[in-house]
Amino acid sequence: MKKHFVILFLSTFLFSSLQAQNGLQSPDEFLGYELGTRFTPHHKVVAYYEHVASVMPNVQTQRYGLTNELRPLMINIISSQENMNKLEQIRTDNLVRTGLADGTASGEKIGIVWLSYNVHGNEANSTETAMKTLYELANPAHRGSKEWLKNTVVILDPCINPDGRDRYANWINQVAGTTPNPSRAAKEHREPWPGGRANHYLFDLNRDWAWQKQVESQQRMKLYNQWYPHIHVDFHEQGSNSPYYFAPAAEPVHEQVTGWQRDFQTMIGKNHAKYFDQNGWLFFTKESFDILYPSYGDSYPMYNGAIGMTYEQASSDLEIETDEGDTLRLKDAIAHHYTTGMSTVEMASLNNGQMIDEFSKYFSDAVNNPKAKYKSFVIRGTNHPDKMETLQKMLDLHSIRYGVGSTRKAISGFNYQTNSDEDFSIEQGDIVISAAQPKAVLLQALFEPKTYASTVETYDITAWAVPYMLDLAAYATEVSINVDAGDFADYNPTVNVGNRPAAYLAKWKSLEDAKFLAELLRAGIKLRYAKNNFSVNGNDFVPGTLIISRKGNITMGSKFDDLVKSAASKHGRNLFSTPTTFVETGKDFGSNNVPFLQAPRVLVLRGNGVSSLGFGEFWYFMEQELNYPITMTDTDAFGSVDLADYNTIVMPSGSYGRMLTKNKLQELKTWIRGGGRIIAIDRALNSFAGQDGFALKRYASEKESKAASEKTDEQKEADALVPYADRARKFDPFRLPGAIFKLKVDNTHPLGYGYPNHYFTIKNNSSRYAYLPNGWNVGIIEGVSSHMSGVAGEKAKESLAKSMVFGVENYGGGAIVYMADNPLFRAFWENGKLFVANALFMVGQ
Repeated sequence: MKKHFVILFLSTFLFSSLQAQNGLQSPDEFLGYELGTRFTPHHKVVAYYEHVASVMPNVQTQRYGLTNELRPLMINIISSQENMNKLEQIRTDNLVRTGLADGTASGEKIGIVWLSYNVHGNEANSTETAMKTLYELANPAHRGSKEWLKNTVVILDPCINPDGRDRYANWINQVAGTTPNPSRAAKEHREPWPGGRANHYLFDLNRDWAWQKQVESQQRMKLYNQWYPHIHVDFHEQGSNSPYYFAPAAEPVHEQVTGWQRDFQTMIGKNHAKYFDQNGWLFFTKESFDILYPSYGDSYPMYNGAIGMTYEQASSDLEIETDEGDTLRLKDAIAHHYTTGMSTVEMASLNNGQMIDEFSKYFSDAVNNPKAKYKSFVIRGTNHPDKMETLQKMLDLHSIRYGVGSTRKAISGFNYQTNSDEDFSIEQGDIVISAAQPKAVLLQALFEPKTYASTVETYDITAWAVPYMLDLAAYATEVSINVDAGDFADYNPTVNVGNRPAAYLAKWKSLEDAKFLAELLRAGIKLRYAKNNFSVNGNDFVPGTLIISRKGNITMGSKFDDLVKSAASKHGRNLFSTPTTFVETGKDFGSNNVPFLQAPRVLVLRGNGVSSLGFGEFWYFMEQELNYPITMTDTDAFGSVDLADYNTIVMPSGSYGRMLTKNKLQELKTWIRGGGRIIAIDRALNSFAGQDGFALKRYASEKESKAASEKTDEQKEADALVPYADRARKFDPFRLPGAIFKLKVDNTHPLGYGYPNHYFTIKNNSSRYAYLPNGWNVGIIEGVSSHMSGVAGEKAKESLAKSMVFGVENYGGGAIVYMADNPLFRAFWENGKLFVANALFMVGQ
């Protein structure tokens, strides 16, 4: 890499007189070392940002939250002094332009650029860049900055993911020598599990913009939605042999993205290219990084009117040798990110008027002439109250407007449940969402049944529609429905109990019911559950119903009643009671068919071989959603674990070959036969598929396996003659980057309790498993028509036909729960979470 590069912007050297006057220090002066010679701990980054704000009157700092590990989240805002004096008017004027605030924009047009750094903790050069960029924007001697800030407000978030960044920075500062070692074999280039990419709960925060499951996302988006910037940049790193990426984005680009958004991406990219060419730096555009999945740091802003862009710098650590034999240094990486950041601010300033006019037009068109295919969405009021509450919170989170419809005439629309067009009528209690609103584009992106992708080569999943995510009875229609003021129906749970009942009863339908159960178990309450339909005290109940009898809890005295009723009230549960355990139909509560629910003692595996994301999803689910205790242990320590202390072992997605030695596997089999329960998720199924003693297989027989891979002579010839230029298309029929399939569910089995006879699964791979011959196939893909939405090649669909997705293998006195798909995917696939609760609490009792 060249050591010398052309200076980006001409500035007058004032011998630091202006800086000295204001007390402004450069990052090198403040930190005591040259930027790019080591990775800066987060607390020092915070201190530097606060230093700049303390000495420069045109810079403000704002702490907007805390991470799970209590590190501060913050931004700095910088503009001309004149703009800073009227900053609140600039902000509110911009909200008026979106149509989300009333009034008229009265001030001059001031652009808003938001620069976000270090969303992935181990892509750490960008936080170093954030300090340099802030300094040069604030530096009075920098002529370019001074001019641009006359019509531009710049918001800089130096580190979106402080917990992950410090995990990485602390590690590399410990293992790197006094002189960086560029050899790829060096320890400083081999980050240990789980790596610094993800946050505390090991979530990828760059997949969480729309779902906002993590505390960093929740707090950041609350602030973001107070501004709605015109440009948002997300700074990243990529493989060290990929020089630099900037927009324009790759296909597929969502069809709702406007021509102006595409054009301005190109204009900005050409400006970057000018500086990169001057310095002899390589780059690429229009490859890899698309604008489709709505939960990225580029796509979510695009669906909210901004010019959203990802910038990807080759990863350097401190220094690394590339395949070309060059040495890429952290200093080089900082220079590249600094250049694109400043170039972005420059282009925002130079195109300020058109940028703001097009931003206003984006929202005006959304209200008056949305180009969405579907003009209205209708959500049935008969959906379960818990699902409706989750939906309402999500709509409110994104400022998506809704109401009720007054028309009762028949309308044609797409039925999400049946995957077909049909006539329907709006009924009392239905919620209607019109596309004619400021958030029309985001609404379409989140709700459209089938997202159009111009190419099957995508960077991420291709299906996520909210009605499938929640399994809602809902319609999408091309008819514009007048929406009247109205709200979701109030849900008022009842505690319908008598005086000192023999038993309390609670139905089992949603994750909230599982949270209620978890609280009872933590309080030491003993209970049973129904495996059959029954009726008692004039009420009918289905399998999964919780039976909380006084018998077994007598020693608690009156505290028993208080605990049960308090927990029901806290979780909004309907609570029934009966004065007798003698049922009218079904099994009496003392029957062996009404089993005692043994509290799970859960051991979850983490560490080498385990997907850090998969582990994190389960950890977050148990700790933050279900609120139930678990013990976490590393795979390297599994050999020393006394399995008798646990009755449930969870294996998140991963490779367990090194952990499951022959002796340990035999010990595990013995433990399962004695009543233990394994929950294996996603790639963890590979540890059991085809292994001696387990029923799980990819195909039911050798004949079926051979038939699946057989090709005709014509197919073999066609494959052999594919042109080199079309080599990628050869795999198109097998692609499955993330699509939705409809499973047939056996809801009479404990794993299926609370579900209807179907479930919409999000499938991220084409791994298939045969029906269990001597087990329970609870969730299955019946055929190719089970595909509902998203990119799925024909060969992938054919392979998945007649396959098991969720199943249970009884094994002596215990059981193995197989989950070929991950029900906890990114924590946003809400309807899958009850499957995990069932596996924990209901299966194998």
